[in-house]
Amino acid sequence: MGSRLAATHQHIDYRPDLDGLRAVAILPVLLFHVGFGAFRGGFVGVDVFFVLSGFFMARIILGDLERNSFSFWQFYVRRMRRIFPALFAMIAASAVAAWFLFMPKEFRYFADSVIAAALFTSNVLFQRESGYFDIAAEMKPLLHTWSLSVEEQFYLLFPVALFLCFKFAPRRLFGIAVGVAFLSFAASSWAVSHDPEKAFYLLQYRVWELLVGVLVAIAPQVNYSARTSGALTTLGLLAVFLAVFFYSADTPFPGVYAAVPCLGTALVIHAHCRDGLVAGILSNRVAVFIGRISYSLYLWHWPVIVFSRNILGHELTTGWALIAIALSFAAAYLSWKLIEQPARYSRLAPSGAAIAGLSTAAIASAVAFGVVVKSFQGIPQRLPEHALRLYQATHDDSPYFSPMCFADSDAEGLTPAQIRRGELCRIGLQSSNEPQFLVWGDSHAAAIAPAIDAAARGAGLSGMFVGRASCPPLPNADFGPPAAVQRCVEYNSAVMSLIEQRKFAFVFLVGYWPKYVHRAELPGEGVFFDPRLEPSTADWSAPVKASLTSTLTKFAAQGTKAVLVMDVPEVGYDVPEALARAAAAGRSLEIAPPLDYTNKRQALARRVLEESARSTGALIVDPMSAICDAFRCHVIRDGTVLYEDGDHLSAKGAESLSALFDPVLSIIRLGNSQVGNATLTSEPRS
Repeated sequence: MGSRLAATHQHIDYRPDLDGLRAVAILPVLLFHVGFGAFRGGFVGVDVFFVLSGFFMARIILGDLERNSFSFWQFYVRRMRRIFPALFAMIAASAVAAWFLFMPKEFRYFADSVIAAALFTSNVLFQRESGYFDIAAEMKPLLHTWSLSVEEQFYLLFPVALFLCFKFAPRRLFGIAVGVAFLSFAASSWAVSHDPEKAFYLLQYRVWELLVGVLVAIAPQVNYSARTSGALTTLGLLAVFLAVFFYSADTPFPGVYAAVPCLGTALVIHAHCRDGLVAGILSNRVAVFIGRISYSLYLWHWPVIVFSRNILGHELTTGWALIAIALSFAAAYLSWKLIEQPARYSRLAPSGAAIAGLSTAAIASAVAFGVVVKSFQGIPQRLPEHALRLYQATHDDSPYFSPMCFADSDAEGLTPAQIRRGELCRIGLQSSNEPQFLVWGDSHAAAIAPAIDAAARGAGLSGMFVGRASCPPLPNADFGPPAAVQRCVEYNSAVMSLIEQRKFAFVFLVGYWPKYVHRAELPGEGVFFDPRLEPSTADWSAPVKASLTSTLTKFAAQGTKAVLVMDVPEVGYDVPEALARAAAAGRSLEIAPPLDYTNKRQALARRVLEESARSTGALIVDPMSAICDAFRCHVIRDGTVLYEDGDHLSAKGAESLSALFDPVLSIIRLGNSQVGNATLTSEPRS
């Protein structure tokens, strides 16, 4: 059995061309992450690493199995020596930087990622964190550890599977690997369109990429001529670079598209080019050196980029991108020279038992750190007292985001069946009487709902609330990408059925209107918002206006009066965090963009709502007058922070605007649904 496999298995010898291939993998990842647009598909470098990892693991384990010297203990000790020292050094350094730079919410997310990275479940964590109100990827210094988790999960399972196959089914080893790879590839191709976050992050959808490398290791070695080997290597590299330069964030990935760089990598490994121009490029001293430090370069480059952006407060310019690259290389070299190499090769390197003990201690310490930070909610006590007071608004959520009232972007929470049955949250008086109105919309509706709730209680009225993230109250409207539109169809249909069944006298329609008419949020919204960058002026308003007018006309025909609520001004910055940073640094708290910026952003949406109201007799409530003066919009008033992020009102901020809704609620109380269209504004309550 062993002699048969030995005839086909490649000898374990050093191949400088594969170090060069590692350089081909890491450089596009680095250049993509610092923001060089030409490398917009640079993320495929991770897929090149996956194939290489599968190849090396299979080659090492099979070599030991053929010599009857394989030991699970020794295998895992080697993995710990190779991976743990530099990884935990990077995590520790990131924790120090995060302590000084991150706001509590960011620090709490960071704590989750420390625990996950230490336990090699980062891929599962980041897949689950890809929700509507998750913090931006740019604020996650350990986001890149998802790929290490995929590899470590593979390393836990693969040696056992390969050992069993080698012992009990050696003649079927190649076929079993092909079968598993095919099943994973098919699942990945399906999940890309049905559950893209899982397809991207989880092992079962990525394992085929590692198995491509395994298959190259198992397959018989072919001694190609120098010319043929060079041609095959060139073809493989072209496949990788095709993905690097022509893929983008919009490419459905992994799935079928990942096969191009993966098979290209497999071809380079299989061809084993030793001579000629291509071999010289892959095996030159610079490429080999970059390949040798590629693990440390991968580890350190992303935290360098994240913390650089955080300190600068904006995306990296070309100059800062070059500085980040230089810092990444410097950190990688020091990590490789002072941590990686000594841990693996120094005469002072720990024994197997010692490395296992140190690894256990490192994991336990990282988990303990994460638990403490999470237990203390990101340790907000790190902030100065006046900054902390402002920051607290980030937790001031509207109660109408509750799963009993609201469905998130993944459909968790309120279901269409509940909507059709009228099992909705009450707004205003908690009365058993028939509700007099309905509030319907997206997350901006949930955010402003406390204002309507307070006004309705003051007027002695009771209504219902229904909302879903990123779903405007626009039945059958083409307001964005097909997938975004499709997931709102059943939800909006259920709301329309409820309105027809209950025959509400008034329906409030609330939405993130500028986003739908421009199909874009503010550029760089969040920590890296820059008001110097012009907002999108693309006009996608026609289908929005058509759906809105059609819906309002249908309401009018059945005796339902529509109340259109204009959107609140978008601030761009994550308001509580930006205010806390400004307060801690002694800067001005007037962080909102100039009024002309806001007016430019809001103009098209406001025109669409005004024209639809005019043609159908709907009412309009406009929050702009309560938030903005003649010069700018405000994010804080009388000590109340009005926003909980860049475009959603805080609960207290919404309540402070309740007077805006008094006029229309007076109309509802009087039962006068025949009033003509008007724009209703009011001074906010102090």
